[in-house]
Amino acid sequence: MDERDIRDHLLAQAKACDGLGSPFTANLCRALAKVLDANTRAGQAVLGWPGDARADGLALRLCGALHALVLTGASERLALIYPPNQTSESEIAAVLPEVIARSDDQIIAGLAGAPQTNEIARSAMLLPGFLTVARETGLPLDLCEIGASAGLNLLFDSFHYRYVDAEWGDPASPVRLAPEVRGLAVPLGGAIDVRHRAGCDIAPIDVADAAARLRLRSYVWADQAARLARLDAALSLAEKFPPLLVKADAADFVEKALATRQQGGTFVLYHSTMWQYLPRATKDAITATLEQAGRQATAAAPIARLRMEPRDPTKEWAVLSLTLWPGGETRRLAHCDYHGRWIEWIG
Repeated sequence: MDERDIRDHLLAQAKACDGLGSPFTANLCRALAKVLDANTRAGQAVLGWPGDARADGLALRLCGALHALVLTGASERLALIYPPNQTSESEIAAVLPEVIARSDDQIIAGLAGAPQTNEIARSAMLLPGFLTVARETGLPLDLCEIGASAGLNLLFDSFHYRYVDAEWGDPASPVRLAPEVRGLAVPLGGAIDVRHRAGCDIAPIDVADAAARLRLRSYVWADQAARLARLDAALSLAEKFPPLLVKADAADFVEKALATRQQGGTFVLYHSTMWQYLPRATKDAITATLEQAGRQATAAAPIARLRMEPRDPTKEWAVLSLTLWPGGETRRLAHCDYHGRWIEWIG
């Protein structure tokens, strides 16, 4: 990609941040698009990015690297223009060149890692789907999450949820989710019994590793304090009850998990806002494996696929969909905000 494409990518990310409720990160991206130059090695690395900037999440990598400088106290100058301080785009642009020049090595190191957010609020989008599966099968759930990151959403049944006046979960949980509800009331009837839970990621995050936790926190946009608080609360739970995570290709993981599933439980493959990043061959392999296993599913060993993913690129929301075998019928249950801010039940 040439330099103009990189600057356009930063501006496109700014527009996305505006729409997702992060005006600070939007201003940061616009300022970066203006001031980045080849006078620093970090600037050279960004402007000369060899891959696809959008697919690689380049803007998010750069924002995460800068946020890490603030979270670690490595740049007092940068911290002065970060939330909770109120700063304009021009004020951010005035500070960035000096900060980038002083922090070349740290920023370049931050660019090396692909963004991971492990957005906790997506559990509030997935919960009604899990409840639907539990009600309709009447069996314990064997959870299998792909693209699990740090595995925090594998602990969804340890969170507390409020949908307007309806509540579900542990009232004493440090993780408390209360999305806006649009349209129909979200059905919360029934109980969930998780018999087994495991997840995979090509680069799983070990919550016991301080550097890994920092990287995860750095990708939360700095003006979204509630998101960071949710993440920290979920990390505290994961330290007490570490989820089972495997470093693996998603297709291989699903194939092995399905091959070893047991009677008396519902196998639930689920994922949220990650399908678009998988190679086509991996997607095709997972779909084929599920369909083959689905043909052998029984009432004593059903299979479910629950996903919160974009279905229409022209829409600004994801769709919560459920496919359940035997039968293989797919239903669209809800429209969901990508960051879990609101849910519209349509199921």
